[in-house]
Amino acid sequence: MCKNGPKGVHRRTKAKKSHICQDILERQDDILDRIITGDETWVYQYDPEKKRQIVQWKTTNFHEQKNSTGPNQESKQCCWLLFYIKGIVHYEFVPTGQTVNQVYYLEILERLREKARRKRPELFANN
Repeated sequence: MCKNGPKGVHRRTKAKKSHICQDILERQDDILDRIITGDETWVYQYDPEKKRQIVQWKTTNFHEQKNSTGPNQESKQCCWLLFYIKGIVHYEFVPTGQTVNQVYYLEILERLREKARRKRPELFANN
């Protein structure tokens, strides 16, 4: 409840905000279709042949040789995903040693924009 001001101000303000939000949603019902967000994830790579060799049955007399890379030492790479309500719109693997900062993130967004221009040029006719 609003302490400063007459009773009912809080209710009127809440109702007004609700009305504004409802009006925006009615005018732009596809607003969620236009929101793109992104996140990074780690993608692990492994050699299927090596994996098959690791899980083979061994006899008790067999002395297993140590592999230079075991299952916990597989390579991994960072991948940036950009997606919206219907799925992934763009992804790319971050080069090894690349620092992901605002400059790199802006480059990713620019590549996404160029990709969108090629696929849907009519959306960028005024730009």
